[in-house]
Amino acid sequence: MKFSKTYSLKEIAQLLNCDYVGTDDFPVLGMNEIHVVTPGDIVFVDHPKYYDKALQSEATIVLINKKVDCPEGKALLISDDPFRDFNKLTQHFKPFQSANVSISPSATIGKNTSIQPNCFIGHNVTIGDHCVIHSNVSIYDDTVIGDNVTIHAGTILGASAFYYKKRPEGYDQLVSGGRVVIKNNVHIGALCSIDKGVTGDTTIGEGSKLDNQIQVGHDTVIGKNCLIASQTGIAGCCIIEDGVTLWGQVGTTSGITIGENAVVLGQAGVTKSIPGNKTYSGTPINEARAKLKEIATLRKLPEIIEQLKTK
Repeated sequence: MKFSKTYSLKEIAQLLNCDYVGTDDFPVLGMNEIHVVTPGDIVFVDHPKYYDKALQSEATIVLINKKVDCPEGKALLISDDPFRDFNKLTQHFKPFQSANVSISPSATIGKNTSIQPNCFIGHNVTIGDHCVIHSNVSIYDDTVIGDNVTIHAGTILGASAFYYKKRPEGYDQLVSGGRVVIKNNVHIGALCSIDKGVTGDTTIGEGSKLDNQIQVGHDTVIGKNCLIASQTGIAGCCIIEDGVTLWGQVGTTSGITIGENAVVLGQAGVTKSIPGNKTYSGTPINEARAKLKEIATLRKLPEIIEQLKTK
């Protein structure tokens, strides 16, 4: 998430009421999670295990809970609770805006696009030409939808990320300030949920087709011409490359990559990144041919045991 203007390190520190390491006028351009940071961004880290990763990332401002050596060309914001203060920044720069009408006046809707009854279209939403948005679809603020997109009834675009920090008093949610971006010629079935990014975009690539009742987690990027069947659940921060097919009830863990043109058979659990151009099945995930060979071998096990007994 980029800010509308450049802020100084001192201004951000005053907003958070925290100490800092760096020059007063050190430029701050935005804030992002570590997997999407660019120079000028703030990234937060609150566990020593990830200090080095944050300090060596593309981010040039690190919101951290310990005063450490600051890498050259970077700055630190020293906070007793970086998670809380990252939320404070999101709420300041991307505050929730309530709505009192079904279609926000700030929404842009293209030519020959049909919006069926009982839809909600939030602030700053952009919908392209020749789209059909069926009844009871909810499109949260800042969502971007391309041309020739069909979205069936009951689907929700832009719900908050499922991202929590456990505290003694309960779970504290990381506030989402990102977007959902739907490219051209996408088809989304009924009752799907596509969560917005925490600070970046959750993206559905051009020509991809989603069946009914699919969950897509925050900051996930689905490539072009993917085919995803019903009841699939894709966790946050995944990369689904072009031409991937996910059959029914596939589930993934977060942060994995599924390679181009991979096929994942029904009810498989994608527990790790997998290369493209192969077919996979099972939980934990394995190449389907290898899995079938294992099953065939297991079926022969009683016969093998009997043979060993007679020797």
